[in-house]
Amino acid sequence: MSAGKERLELTASVEEGPYYKAGSPERRSIASPGTPGRKLVLEGRVLDTEGNPVARAWLDFWHADGNGQYDNEGYNLRGHQYTDENGYYHLETVRPKEYLFRAAHVHAKVRASESSPVLTTQLFFPGEARNVTDPIFEEKTLMNVAEMQDSQKATFDFVVET
Repeated sequence: MSAGKERLELTASVEEGPYYKAGSPERRSIASPGTPGRKLVLEGRVLDTEGNPVARAWLDFWHADGNGQYDNEGYNLRGHQYTDENGYYHLETVRPKEYLFRAAHVHAKVRASESSPVLTTQLFFPGEARNVTDPIFEEKTLMNVAEMQDSQKATFDFVVET
């Protein structure tokens, strides 16, 4: 690290929750045709604490559908992928809906390499009324979200241990 350059803060860890299912398929588009919800594109980078991109980092995503329901029998809205050589990831899905006491969120597990620790976190949408009352909400994992004509585009950069 060069002199005077500040280290990036690690992405905040947020509990896994009860709906994680190991063994998700490798894919960038995780919504099956007909899945309820508005189209959501989530993209960003995986970086180390010095701001360097992490190539081939593993990311595993899962979330509820547009009705607030998880697929607990199959792998709809579940999938893993690897970053490209510049640390970028790209996920195509639908926007999750809040449920029970939870604000809308996307779960993620991220690991820089096989020998690195796994970050487990949840990404939240800004401006959601339930963010205030959700006991698991983490302000540090708010995504940047832009409204598009027929979808939303969200961005979030993960900072992980290597």
